[in-house]
Amino acid sequence: MLNYKKLSVLTLVVIALALPVWAGHHGHTKDNIVETAASTGQFETLLAAATAAGLVDALSGEGPLTVFAPTDEAFSTLPAGTIASLLEEENRDKLVRILTFHVVAGQVGSDALSDNASLETLAGPAISFTQTEGGFSVEGASILTTDIAASNGIVHVIDRVMLPPAQMSRVDAERMIMAAIDKGVPMFNHGNHKGTAQIYSMTAQTLMSSAQLMQPERDRLQQAMSQMTTENSATEKAWALRHALDDVMTSIRHSQI
Repeated sequence: MLNYKKLSVLTLVVIALALPVWAGHHGHTKDNIVETAASTGQFETLLAAATAAGLVDALSGEGPLTVFAPTDEAFSTLPAGTIASLLEEENRDKLVRILTFHVVAGQVGSDALSDNASLETLAGPAISFTQTEGGFSVEGASILTTDIAASNGIVHVIDRVMLPPAQMSRVDAERMIMAAIDKGVPMFNHGNHKGTAQIYSMTAQTLMSSAQLMQPERDRLQQAMSQMTTENSATEKAWALRHALDDVMTSIRHSQI
């Protein structure tokens, strides 16, 4: 079972594969992750999905985030009708879970990957890496291009869409909350209150859509998410979500006694 504390000890170097289309995006950039992806013309489906899922603001925020981005060609290999179905309003929660399975909190460059390493995603479950002859794959998807710099994180390009496990256990839900808080606390303490709120918001959305929560726990998260829409202060948004996550984590722990 994944130990989120292991995420900070990945140290081996992976060979970076640089495609010409990305040449302008390596190094310092003012473009955020969404703008960087949009400028290439290769991620129209991914961006449409992020819009339908309500994740564009989070992916455009302060971060930092690491995105493993499937190309349009990767989405085209899904069974016929899959994309259209996922973009429907009634499937929004499922879409959120799939997309957040491609996002890791923090900036994880290629030098932090190693064979059999794993990283916990914002969807909760971890993604695992395998060293290949040409570099690395993640959950069976080949990493085509690494280390695409954005102002709020980093993008790695992959050749297929990764699908998360069907549902998150309560144990994994607790771990997901702990990982989000471990990431959010130093961000908040360094003044990045907006980025902290975004991490907590994506965590709450994923928990509501995918975790085995009791109804009062879902209601508590929904209450905090509703407060997000009426609160202008990033500080207050972060605290509202943090209190809700704390309450849900406490409830999960008490139910396991």
